[in-house]
Amino acid sequence: MAKKLPIFTLGVEEEYQIIDPDTRDLRSHLSKIVDGAKMILNEQVKAEMHQSVVEVGTTICKNVKEAKQEIKFLRSKIVELAAKQRLVVGGAGTHPFSRWQDQPITDDPRYHTIVNELQDAARSNLIFGMHCHVGIENREIGLQLMNQACYFLPHIFALSTNSPFWEGRNTGYKSFRTKVFDKFPRTGLPEYFDSVQAYDNYLDTLVKTGCIDNPKKIWWDLRLHPFYDTIEFRITDMCLTVDEAMCIVAIIQAVVAKLYKLMLSNTSFNIYRIALIKENKFRAARYGIDGNMIDFGLKEEVETKMLIHELLEFIDDVIDELGSQDEINYIHTILKNGTGADKQLSVFEETKDLTKVVDMITSEFTSGL
Repeated sequence: MAKKLPIFTLGVEEEYQIIDPDTRDLRSHLSKIVDGAKMILNEQVKAEMHQSVVEVGTTICKNVKEAKQEIKFLRSKIVELAAKQRLVVGGAGTHPFSRWQDQPITDDPRYHTIVNELQDAARSNLIFGMHCHVGIENREIGLQLMNQACYFLPHIFALSTNSPFWEGRNTGYKSFRTKVFDKFPRTGLPEYFDSVQAYDNYLDTLVKTGCIDNPKKIWWDLRLHPFYDTIEFRITDMCLTVDEAMCIVAIIQAVVAKLYKLMLSNTSFNIYRIALIKENKFRAARYGIDGNMIDFGLKEEVETKMLIHELLEFIDDVIDELGSQDEINYIHTILKNGTGADKQLSVFEETKDLTKVVDMITSEFTSGL
């Protein structure tokens, strides 16, 4: 009899844009939204480095449906609190035209330290992402799953691409957010580690030599969390809608569950060189779901959409047990209608007006709430 999968708990974090409804520019909320939200949401909401950003996080959720209900609630509450300040909220990896030079930094010792060290790399980091934690049995298993899951990061990332504009320019990328974040140290795809001891030695060396003051300053696209029994997927852009976000969260959970299932049968997924996976990540950032990626087994270029269909086949046998079929089915809508980046570019193509792009971002943010 096949062993039942463990409960792969979920925690989802989203970073929201706070926007002036008249100018459509990013706007500082002077902590009023965060302070108001803390009265209701406690530690589920916090300020970010720039004052025009609000970050929310779910509690530990048993499944995708729980996470979806929490994200709906969090989005609704932040929209409600923003409206009291005559502000609106949007979800995208970058703002279409705001300049980072005009955005004040939150007055907090943690952010002052980062800015002091990283200077304009930190000040210009005006980007918005979604992070997904997946609960694991222990960190040793987590490390093995992290090493194997790296292969799927570009596929997942391509589905989330939602940042084609930067400071008023069409960048030519479906996700320019990643190019902005590349200026930070300890970002991008994670290295391969053969044991938790090797991983912890790496973290310990950085802390002891003053490179970082705590292990959370490893900002990779996927990391074994230094304090919790989770692996954290950090590669995705902030999504326009709840349905898009939860589809991607469900795929992330299913990838981890499938890799774990293979591990139980003493089968491990191929571990590919990070240098190769970087090629696929670039293609995902540049073209989203409309380009080609490399099939490393065939050593051929293949349409990204075809690889995403192969990913669906790969995870198919764990979806029912996870109870996430409805959320994962939304992938077909994304493949048909495009990602957030495609929708932004479509509005701009029609209107040649970036304020209309912002209007679409803010209206889609509340879609399905």
